[in-house]
Amino acid sequence: MDALFIAATMARRGLLTPARPDRVVRQFASLGRWGFGLAGELRQAAARSPQRVAVVDDERQVTYAELLDRSARLAAALPVTAGQRVGLLCRNSARMLEALIGVSTLGADPVLINTGLSAHQLAEIAKAQDLTALIHDDEFTDRLGDVPNRIGEKQIDELIAATPRGLGTPPERPGRTIVLTSGTTGMPKGARRPTPGGFSPLCSVIDRIPLHAGDRIMIAAPLFHTWGYAGMQIALALRATIVLRRRFDPAEVLTTLAAQQVTALVAVPVMLQNLMDLPTGHAGLKAVAVSGSALPGGLATRFMDRYGDVLYNLYGSTEASWVSIATPADLREAPTTAGRPPHGTRIRIVDGQIHVSNGMLFEGYTGQEAGSRTEVGTGDLGHLDDKGRLYVDGRADDMIVSGGENVFPAEVEDLLAALPQIREVAVIGVPDDDWGQRLAAYVVLRPGETLGADEIREHVRAHRARFSVPREVVFLDGLPRNATGKVLNRELPRNF
Repeated sequence: MDALFIAATMARRGLLTPARPDRVVRQFASLGRWGFGLAGELRQAAARSPQRVAVVDDERQVTYAELLDRSARLAAALPVTAGQRVGLLCRNSARMLEALIGVSTLGADPVLINTGLSAHQLAEIAKAQDLTALIHDDEFTDRLGDVPNRIGEKQIDELIAATPRGLGTPPERPGRTIVLTSGTTGMPKGARRPTPGGFSPLCSVIDRIPLHAGDRIMIAAPLFHTWGYAGMQIALALRATIVLRRRFDPAEVLTTLAAQQVTALVAVPVMLQNLMDLPTGHAGLKAVAVSGSALPGGLATRFMDRYGDVLYNLYGSTEASWVSIATPADLREAPTTAGRPPHGTRIRIVDGQIHVSNGMLFEGYTGQEAGSRTEVGTGDLGHLDDKGRLYVDGRADDMIVSGGENVFPAEVEDLLAALPQIREVAVIGVPDDDWGQRLAAYVVLRPGETLGADEIREHVRAHRARFSVPREVVFLDGLPRNATGKVLNRELPRNF
């Protein structure tokens, strides 16, 4: 059954179209020799479509043949051996792909580092992850302090230019990419991502999200983030053209979508909010795939009303990869749903918490012994409706008890986010001397809109129980977010 599913999905997405026999042979030979990690996926794409543009960024464009050549040269030149860890502190660019694939080619483990971290956090991560070297964009030099063995942009280019051509040989063990958890509540942990064992993981996603071979895909989500990284893996497998920009600017994104004839966009929800602040949209998109945080109330419907029914919402985590995918039809019928589990994924609700099993569960945190897992908990509370759709009710550790009642901040947050006057909102629990805990709402209004604290409280009171009404309503110019768009609750003011 799995083989039939894979074959049917690959055919629908254009991966089985005829091509020159010699290229097809080299393509599958590359996968057989190198496996389905980054090095193997690049080699199969270069074997089948060597002159197709692989990456377009702010500075240049490179073909698949050129990307393979440069990453292989870099692998040969890096002062790194198999099994060592190399940090990557880079924004989205072709150079980051060259470095990421080059490190993986060696059998070393790339550690993807959030570009929003402080100098102190970077030093702590370099130590905790035992980095042999750190590849970084030049703009971060001043943050690196005493971090040893740093390799900047100019040095990367010099290493590539000075190294003879050669494609290398497969390492005994493929490099394991380490993705750092979001770190919104503490120091990020490193989660080891598994190497796919075949076509099944790819087909599980593209069966539900209509991405096709040769698409032009803009990855706006940071490549150091689980979702941006997954988008890159999918794009390489599809031999797509990957469009990247170092920084997200909504107006520039619209210009790029049109100029580069982009057919699919990989983003995080806050980016869609920013796009919706612009007066116009882009009509050429066939799929907009988002992940990384919950879709705020009403955003899915508003976005599809402007861009068409092209929105797909993937709910997952660094540890679980994907859990469920909501299609446009799901989001039209139930805008707050996280969708249904894709092929090969199973969801269980255990004591109100979401547990998942699939073929791409993480292998453990760095510092812990690696091992296979059959199921992981996401740390989120959730429930299923009678159609099998999943709903995420909030983080298990975010639920508060106010006067003996269980209160879910996310439920109130979603209610307020649907108000037309509100651009963004965060609701959290804070200590209360009388009730144990109470809710506080942090609200950002849209330009030119007015809304009072009492009006917000009355709206909640009219739609939810009295213990869900936020005692404090704080108006801000913007919510503090990390580089992937997640709200940093610890940085919300508590001066009330």
